[in-house]
Amino acid sequence: MRAINTHPISTLLFMLAVFFTTGVAEAQTDNPYYSRTDIKKLKVSNAEWKKILPADLYAVAREGATEQAFTGKYTDLDDPGTYYCAVCGNQLFRADAKFASTCGWPSFYEPVRKKSVIYLKDLSYGMERTEVQCGRCESHLGHIFDDGPEPTGKRYCMNSISLDFEPDHKVINDKK
Repeated sequence: MRAINTHPISTLLFMLAVFFTTGVAEAQTDNPYYSRTDIKKLKVSNAEWKKILPADLYAVAREGATEQAFTGKYTDLDDPGTYYCAVCGNQLFRADAKFASTCGWPSFYEPVRKKSVIYLKDLSYGMERTEVQCGRCESHLGHIFDDGPEPTGKRYCMNSISLDFEPDHKVINDKK
């Protein structure tokens, strides 16, 4: 059996390689429902999701909470890539549909495909809005408004915590 190099630099490089090649956030390592290829609808109870998801993601995705404006990790991200549901891995948005809305949350003008998301009437907080949920696991992503740019005129205002991002260069490097 070959000995493992325990030099601090080698250990750090190994840990970074594992982190950047897995492509799965830490929150999904214990999530048996997370898949970036499966598009079948999931029927998982909130009790089960509560066991699997980190508390902050559960609060937003399953209880409809909202992260504070301008605090999300993807609010100002402008890299090419794809956004996935942080709960189930469903493909949601391409970065080229993202725009700077200055609303405090990542905003997109269209989803990747029609069934990527679903819509529900939301009458909370004394106003009428349209909630956007993941089309696969029905987790809360955010809301849609009619003040976005062309070609759709829509603004999908999403919570960063409900999203995972995969940069395009990672996908290209993985195929080599």
